[in-house]
Amino acid sequence: MEAERLVGVSRRALAQSHGTPDIIAEAWQAQALAQAIGSRLAADGPKELRGEARGLSEIGGRSGGALDHPAARASVARAAQLSELAEPRATLTGLGTLLGEVGMALVGVACETDEQGLYWQCMEAIDAADESMDRVHGMLRRLDEQDRERQQDLERGREWDGHYGVIRGPAGSTAGQP
Repeated sequence: MEAERLVGVSRRALAQSHGTPDIIAEAWQAQALAQAIGSRLAADGPKELRGEARGLSEIGGRSGGALDHPAARASVARAAQLSELAEPRATLTGLGTLLGEVGMALVGVACETDEQGLYWQCMEAIDAADESMDRVHGMLRRLDEQDRERQQDLERGREWDGHYGVIRGPAGSTAGQP
């Protein structure tokens, strides 16, 4: 399944979660998805994202154990359906939103529980979601920087009137005219 679509499925599943077990399951699924997307971007994504993507993958892998859930023990991750990552920016934007929603849902669970173990699992998972979201935002910033650089290169390219024509300098001066 395409990554952006898989993120959408995860967001809907989280929104439809009722009760602590469902929320914990979806939080675990979101971290597994973050790990899978990070791994895919680290291997095949734009070169400037690979370092942050490796970090995202590592965070997702570490946080999987933070939440004790049957799906986690059985390794039945929705992320296993990831087959394609067509648009990194849209995928990362959606993933960042999902991670934020997961963090808020886990805050709700942590506030409602009287069980110390569950409370601390939620705190660890909230930290992991927050750290993952930081990585996602870092990658989005890198994509924005890359877009700005390309735009500047295009604008500079327009200042050239051709291979043998007038070259316009930064103050409109001309150089290389016969």
